[in-house]
Amino acid sequence: MKIIVLGAGLVGNIIALDLAENPENRVAVADINQNALNQLSEKADIQTVFADLSNKDMIKDIIEEYDLVIGALPGFMGYETLKTVIEAGKNTIDISFFEEDPFSLDELAKENNVTAVVDCGVAPGLSNIVLGHVDNLLDTTENFLCYVGGLPQVREWPFEYKAPFSPTDIIEEYTRLARYIEDREVVIKPALSDPELIEFPEIGTLEAFNTDGLRTLLRTMDIPNMKEKTMRYPGHIEKMRMLRETGFFDKEPIEINGKKIIPLELTSRLLFKSWKMEKGDKDLTVMRIIVEGTKDDKNLRYVYDMLDMYDEEKETISMARTTGYTCTATAELVGKGAFNKKGIIPPEIVGKNLEAYESIIDYLKERKVVLHERVEEI
Repeated sequence: MKIIVLGAGLVGNIIALDLAENPENRVAVADINQNALNQLSEKADIQTVFADLSNKDMIKDIIEEYDLVIGALPGFMGYETLKTVIEAGKNTIDISFFEEDPFSLDELAKENNVTAVVDCGVAPGLSNIVLGHVDNLLDTTENFLCYVGGLPQVREWPFEYKAPFSPTDIIEEYTRLARYIEDREVVIKPALSDPELIEFPEIGTLEAFNTDGLRTLLRTMDIPNMKEKTMRYPGHIEKMRMLRETGFFDKEPIEINGKKIIPLELTSRLLFKSWKMEKGDKDLTVMRIIVEGTKDDKNLRYVYDMLDMYDEEKETISMARTTGYTCTATAELVGKGAFNKKGIIPPEIVGKNLEAYESIIDYLKERKVVLHERVEEI
């Protein structure tokens, strides 16, 4: 299978390396960062393509010879890139988590006979796959709650945080209104709202807050109560709220000494220094998924816990592992034709297919990304 990864960032890098371990795959990576491309080509037999991926015509030329396209670009580039890939008639797995509605491309994907799996990371992504699976097991599903956080193992002042993605994409989590479902109604609240403290024995206390993480679930799942919360070390909410309310995350330009600047761009540039993951920085990913419903007149609660750590052997950050391997597991399925439903396909739909679900979970286990499941009668 010939696969091209669009984007050689922290996660795109890991996706390419993982896919290249399969001798049946021929893998290429395209990016405008030549240094990142050089590092990849030194590690594995991966073709590199220097390209400006904001250029639609260039993308179409680059992907023409490939069977499958992986979208691993920043969110602000994601939607238009996905549209271009679909127009070219290429199956694709996307992890760019863009703001636009992916279902607006559904008809285009079907017209072009394309399977386009979107939001295929850890959360959204793996969490959706688990929900789709459990929803298929239950007669009725009543509640879905997901807590998830990517954190540095070493807490360093002032932010006690490192960003595996673009700082702009992280900031988007703190500014975009959070939507969740309560009693079948959509509730909209500011991001960073409804803080609560959660205890994890291996880590300690984390604070959880509302973010707009349900995304496609708002449309695809008929469940009375659904919510996703992001987790950070305690104190992070207050710091981010202070920056947000002061205007540091604003997108409208302001004038200073006769020059116009966009506060968000300045803030992203400054935070990048503190948030950038340097070589050797170690992180962790923690997730808890709770799904409740009924089966054969019994009230059941399914709980899935995951704690994934930095991979010392491969020198791979956890957030890249958990996001990237969910993507590559799905890519292998789609590439082999084992999952071929056409249109815009969110991960929860993949999870409803038992063989696909088991294949993805086994693939992750092989890479030591493990969900610990327990089922309780309530």
